[in-house]
Amino acid sequence: MNRRRIVVALGGNALGNTTQEQLQLVKTAAVPIADLIEEGHSVILTHGNGPQVGMINLALSFAAQHDVVPADAPLPECGAMSQGYIGYHLQNALQNELKKRGIDRSVATVITQVVVDADDPAFSCPTKPIGGFYTREQMENLCSEKGFKMIFDSGRGYRRVVPSPKPVDIVEKDVIFDLVEQGVIPITGGGGGIPVVKNEFGYTGVCAVVDKDFSASVLAQRLQADLFIILTAVDAVAINYGKPDQKSLRKLTVEQAERYCLEGQFASGSMLPKIQAAIRFAQTGKPAIIAGLGNAGDAVSGKSGTIITM
Repeated sequence: MNRRRIVVALGGNALGNTTQEQLQLVKTAAVPIADLIEEGHSVILTHGNGPQVGMINLALSFAAQHDVVPADAPLPECGAMSQGYIGYHLQNALQNELKKRGIDRSVATVITQVVVDADDPAFSCPTKPIGGFYTREQMENLCSEKGFKMIFDSGRGYRRVVPSPKPVDIVEKDVIFDLVEQGVIPITGGGGGIPVVKNEFGYTGVCAVVDKDFSASVLAQRLQADLFIILTAVDAVAINYGKPDQKSLRKLTVEQAERYCLEGQFASGSMLPKIQAAIRFAQTGKPAIIAGLGNAGDAVSGKSGTIITM
């Protein structure tokens, strides 16, 4: 068995929309991760937090409106809260799954900051929807009172949009690297990490959401991973998705993947960032794989998923 260092990115939607739902789903998510660990691979786990951070932000905003808390919680703090509680659920489920198999390994959640460029064009063009849906009247009040940027989303109402800058570096990369070297399984970079910008004293959190697949790709590069896996809701990447001539792709070169991106084959809110993140890692000369959640082991052995290489 070729034992490798693998960064695994788990989608936030795979963790459900409520705390109780998440408690059950993490047990399912822990199984394929434990399979990789049992095979001898060194695994670094990262995850999304889209539904969760929106829930936290919405709950705290509601509490502030009713004078339960003094003010809305800024997005960096909401991101940190989501990293903590999702990390707790994941590490607990993974520890329990490993214990069942007689595997004695430590699992630790690292609250992770991700450096973004203060001059990133995304800050002047917010595009990432967060939180709940609002009526037109509510939207107009929020824009007037809080200065929010809002869009009509999915035919369901208006949602707040925030900047989504590209990640540049991982602040805690050395800590994570040391944990990996010591045999610890880190859960890190949750939700794309807490976005921060450099200043003269260190770093300052900013109101933004970083795409978790892009952050996971940067993390994989900084940790010199042998393989980057994005686990999602589909078993393989497809072109002409949802059409009669839909075709699943098992192998892609970076050049082919870039061409399909330019052709508009992948939806911007779902598969496109996954493909782009995989391309960035594959450009280092190491493979990236996009596969279904339950097929992590088969993906590593080349039996499932879509592999992207130079």
